[in-house]
Amino acid sequence: MTVSALKTQTITEDLAQRLSQAIIRGEMPQGSKISEPELARKYGVSRGPLREAIVKLEGMGLVTRIPNVGARVVELSTESLANTFAIREALEGMAARQACEHISDAELDELAALLEQHEQDLLASGGEHYADQEGNYDFHNRIIRASRNKQLIALLCDELYAVVRMYRQQTADHRTDPIQALREHQMILDALRNREADLAELLMRRHISRSRRLLEHYLANTSKP
Repeated sequence: MTVSALKTQTITEDLAQRLSQAIIRGEMPQGSKISEPELARKYGVSRGPLREAIVKLEGMGLVTRIPNVGARVVELSTESLANTFAIREALEGMAARQACEHISDAELDELAALLEQHEQDLLASGGEHYADQEGNYDFHNRIIRASRNKQLIALLCDELYAVVRMYRQQTADHRTDPIQALREHQMILDALRNREADLAELLMRRHISRSRRLLEHYLANTSKP
């Protein structure tokens, strides 16, 4: 690969990251049209890397392309949520099971420290908001990677992760009982530490199922006229 190609690839990856963050945080509204000229001016890039970045966003499920209309930011819906979280529940349950076998004691200690930090953040917010989890700060992300299953990691972290974060981020102020979410994370950690694979999978699936129900309730209420 030439230096020029490497530079273009780096620009594309950086741009895809910036655009995905803008979509996840709601800075680019759901359903809004993707204007290549406008984005090229805003980010000071040429149309080539921008188009490649948009293709990456399509692969992440954040952008949809409609024939004769063009690319638009995906819209959250109860149907899409149900489909996404059904897949997530099954795969993350499997990840938790496999993590019981492969996670190291050091990683378990790091997870415990992470939850302690999350608890402090929750207390600081008066018990109203759970942490805005991303990357290494995301409890789920760490467990998925601890499964050591490359295919599972790719499916969850590369294909579902961004859309799941979009649902969580854009409904964060309307979800209930963040203390319960933290408690469930702590129970999952205990199962991992005790190497109880069946229990870890069950707790993870229940935790994600509960999140889905809360999000569905919120979306159903906000979609009413």
